[in-house]
Amino acid sequence: MTRRRQPSRVAVDEKQIEVDGEKKWLYAAIDTESKLLLEIDVFSRRGISPAAAFLHRLTEKHEIDETEFLVDAGGYLTALARHDLSGQLNYSERNHVEKWLQTVSMRIDRFHSFWRGSPASARRWLRRFRHHYNHDRPNQALNGRTPAQEVLN
Repeated sequence: MTRRRQPSRVAVDEKQIEVDGEKKWLYAAIDTESKLLLEIDVFSRRGISPAAAFLHRLTEKHEIDETEFLVDAGGYLTALARHDLSGQLNYSERNHVEKWLQTVSMRIDRFHSFWRGSPASARRWLRRFRHHYNHDRPNQALNGRTPAQEVLN
């Protein structure tokens, strides 16, 4: 993967979803400036260890050593410390990740048949949706540009 510019602030959150009748946790990270969805993943539980694993994947794919993370209490501060990343509890400036999770929840409700199968099939669907969100779907907060267009400009 080509590394892009380092985001200054990234909002991170998780939401419980259902994959083939089982409760799972969907984790997401969004660059608050470009609205680019940096990473998503599905875990069987919530807490410090899944948050740390999610952040580890994020560090492997993106330059984030100088990034400030906006998190809620869900174990993130400890997970950030494990990776020597900086962050703060921030409930007001994390709207982008909250809105994205709402959008995915609506899609899951409408297209629940896509979620039949394994967590691996859910991950594939989420990767496709991430691509659509970043490259094809105009974003109102970006005056109709996509997050990928915002990053490239």
